[in-house]
Amino acid sequence: MKVIAVTGMPGSGKEEFVKVAEEEGISVVRMGDVVRKEVENRGLELTDPNIGRIANEEREKHGFGIWAKKTVPIVKGETVLIDGVRGYAELEVFKRSFAGELTVVGIHTSPQFRYERIIKRQRKDATMTWESFCEMDSRELGWGIGDAIALCDHMIVNEGSLDEFRENVKGLLLTLK
Repeated sequence: MKVIAVTGMPGSGKEEFVKVAEEEGISVVRMGDVVRKEVENRGLELTDPNIGRIANEEREKHGFGIWAKKTVPIVKGETVLIDGVRGYAELEVFKRSFAGELTVVGIHTSPQFRYERIIKRQRKDATMTWESFCEMDSRELGWGIGDAIALCDHMIVNEGSLDEFRENVKGLLLTLK
């Protein structure tokens, strides 16, 4: 088994990275789906504040690696991409669980590019103001996402065209499969 974990700030291009991986026949497990399912199971509306609150509550109650621990059992296949690593504790869980099989990829995109993308995609749980975007970034950084990005095995900068990014992702995935 080969496991590729992808990390990056919200709006950096993780979803497009996932699309390319799926096109290349790679199975995908989204950590955000694990969190969103928990929010739905609690009967709450899927909003950024609710998702952030539940994610944070579980981290405070069970430790910062809780979402990785809840993700590990659903990682199955020859080559699997885990989308949405948020911090060092999650990386540690994945490193223990997939020893020698894990490669971490980070995506870097400037805040202004990311904000514009988030506004454009109009996702149900999307942040819509610059203030709430900055609050979301602060929350993500508080969870240790900066550490996860800093510890990547590979980094892709995503500030060019979509085609350029997709080609960069495809090239990297071909070397990792």
